[in-house]
Amino acid sequence: MSTDSRTVGKRAEAPPAAVRLDAPARFGRPLVALLWAGGVLLLLLSVALAVTIGPARISVPDVWSAVAAHLGLGESDLSPIRDGIIWNLRMPRTLLAAVCGAGLAVCGTVMQSLLRNPLADPFVLGVSSGASTGAVVVVVLGVGGGAVSLSAGAFVGALASFALVLLLSHTLGGSTDRVVLSGVAAMQLFSALTSFVVMTSADAEQTRGVLFWLLGSLSGVGWSEVVLCSAVLALCLVICLAHARTLDAFAFGQDAAAALGVHVARTRIVLLCTTALLTAALVSAAGAIGFVGLVLPHAARALTGSGHRRLLPVTALAGAVFLVWVDTLARTVLDPQEVPVGVVTALIGVPAFVAVLYRTRSTP
Repeated sequence: MSTDSRTVGKRAEAPPAAVRLDAPARFGRPLVALLWAGGVLLLLLSVALAVTIGPARISVPDVWSAVAAHLGLGESDLSPIRDGIIWNLRMPRTLLAAVCGAGLAVCGTVMQSLLRNPLADPFVLGVSSGASTGAVVVVVLGVGGGAVSLSAGAFVGALASFALVLLLSHTLGGSTDRVVLSGVAAMQLFSALTSFVVMTSADAEQTRGVLFWLLGSLSGVGWSEVVLCSAVLALCLVICLAHARTLDAFAFGQDAAAALGVHVARTRIVLLCTTALLTAALVSAAGAIGFVGLVLPHAARALTGSGHRRLLPVTALAGAVFLVWVDTLARTVLDPQEVPVGVVTALIGVPAFVAVLYRTRSTP
């Protein structure tokens, strides 16, 4: 039985645990404001500390000195090498990790509420599989003749996959379960295309590089990726916050949302396109990093409840802090060898998700 049919004629039915709206009653505005302020402070400290961790010995004052100098707020007495390590290598990577963590967590929050599925994540629309195909087509097949970068190919592939999902779901009726099933179909299709291209055309070195990127990698990123992804995140976060009350209404199902005056079809298209655009931008820059958008929304709900005006900023901050430290661990735990970020998020995310399931096992 579909989600829509279960909601018809059951106005007194409570929303599922993943989207329960009575939870915020336990939390006042001062506590939520404290969470936001604490989250911002924790994020700033995490970025500053993460930049200091690595083979080169760098202190937090060195980080602040370099940043202030590049922002025109003072002068730095650091050597050019140490300044370059901070500003050109570690700082862009750490900031992009924060942006990716925040963006993936926000997308997961929106998808879980929009589809009324606690297992939904940013990749449920097949975006990551399409990005993978676009990346390998550029890297392995050489499409674009060197004029198209891996990130650009991944972005185009992600949008192509999402367009296919929209077409399939619209053809099949446009309900939430059809969106999920269309995403699964697109994911399998593009995953098969990626495997076929790699197996038939890639050499060993290309295969290793592509597979490392597919598992999530923040190595070699620059300020251009940080600026682009930050701009897309800011735009999409504003759109999602503007639809916060609408997302609250979706917690009771599409019929209840429509009864509350929500234009269901239009709102769903807007939010699906928003999350797909943000996911595509993040995946094209950092590869597929799983479990951030699946686990972090549940953790944030435990703190703020399911009111999205409170939930979305806290989730973004939690995702940012989480991925900053995951990336730091990934690049240092086996130094000089680097572990793909997606591997570390999976190793941490699976036990955390099992804990979430265990905690809510008795919730109706």
